[in-house]
Parts: sequence; C-alpha cells; structure tokens
Amino acid sequence: MRKSTSEMNLEERANLFKALGHPARLLMVNLMQQKPRHGEELAAILNLKPATVSHHLSKLAEAGLLTARKDQYYQMYAVVSELLTKPLGDVIRLSQPGLANNIEKDAYRQKVMKTFMRRGQLTRIPAQLKKRQVILEEIVKSFEPEREYTEKEVNFILLDFHEDVATLRREMIGHRLMTRDRSIYRRIESKDS
Repeated sequence: MRKSTSEMNLEERANLFKALGHPARLLMVNLMQQKPRHGEELAAILNLKPATVSHHLSKLAEAGLLTARKDQYYQMYAVVSELLTKPLGDVIRLSQPGLANNIEKDAYRQKVMKTFMRRGQLTRIPAQLKKRQVILEEIVKSFEPEREYTEKEVNFILLDFHEDVATLRREMIGHRLMTRDRSIYRRIESKDS
C-alpha cells in the first residue's frame, strides 16, 4: 500500500530522531559540525571500529542529516546545517492536513455518547456538567430550529430518550439549548449549525 505524503513526512521526522538517538551518532554530528570529516578520522577520534562508524554514518545519511563528497581517497561527510538550525518545535509540529483526517475529531463526545446512550436511548442522565452538555446537545438535534413546540410535544420527543422528561426539559433550558415562553418551547440555534 502506498503511503500518503503526510505519513512519509511523519516517518522522515521519526527517522531523524532515531538517527540522533544514539550517543555515538550525536558525537559524530557534533564533530562534523566543526568541519567535514571522513570515516577513518571519526573512528580514530571516537575509538570505534571503521565498520561501526560506517554503520552510524549511513543511518545519519538516511535521515538526511549528512551530505557526502569524494575527496581523493576519502568520502568526506558534512552536516546538513539547515536541519539542525530549525527549532525543535518546528521539527515536531505536525501541520499536515492529512494527519487531521486520521485523528478522531471528537473522541470525548463519542466516548460520552457510547457511555450514556444505548440504541438511541439515554441510560441515565450524566451527573457531570460537561458530559450532560454533550448528551443534551445530541438530544436537542431532535427539535427543528425555528419551530414552536407545546410542552406535550416536547415531552413526547423526550420520551424517546428518557422517562424523566421534566429534568431533560429543565436542563435544555438551563443549558440554553431551548427557550420556554408560556409553555411554548423553541430550539435555540447553535453557532455550529
């Protein structure tokens, strides 16, 4: 399966941190920031085997941290300074539109709905204000905006959700989801709809 641009971008960032996540590689990057170096030189300075240094250099190069150029017999490695001068927050920040689609937009709301609603009916009225607000916002969608309802009509609609219609009515008015004027109820238009 082909990966999206946002997934590839995310992997590139993760690989950058993986590459820097080894002490020897951090030392190598610091040494190469001072000046370009070749593998044998790094092996001598860090007291590592050339094969180990070669392995670390390839990891750093895969992450896009190094450039390599041939200088006579040696392959000279230099740090890509643009990557290291970026603030850490810019590297971590995920401002990808594709990523937002993959994240559940309203996980809290769905959790509350799953906890308190079964087959469209309210199992109990939540005690916590924030959870109650979520439930009431869902119930009020059963009422048409701009339409006037008698108390009897409101009770009939609310019975589909819970038997304690008086509490639901009071709560919807208290949470400013509905208005009541002489036993006539009206749904208040939310800013979201």
